[in-house]
Amino acid sequence: MTMPEFSAGGAVCTPNINTAERRKRLAFGAVELLIALVILAVLVGFGVSRWWRLALLPFFLGSASGFFQWRDHT
Repeated sequence: MTMPEFSAGGAVCTPNINTAERRKRLAFGAVELLIALVILAVLVGFGVSRWWRLALLPFFLGSASGFFQWRDHT
């Protein structure tokens, strides 16, 4: 059994998804962000209370997750 090589930071980072999966995650992040921004614009346009905008947090977190997974190849 071979030992993995460690980088200067002491961690091993090997991509575990192929390019098709990376594209899916990027598309998911982009679509999720677009949906959140459209809903946010509608809420602001209608003058809805700021507390209702808190409901968009899962959309923005899902978008960020998709982008970070795409960027980090995980």
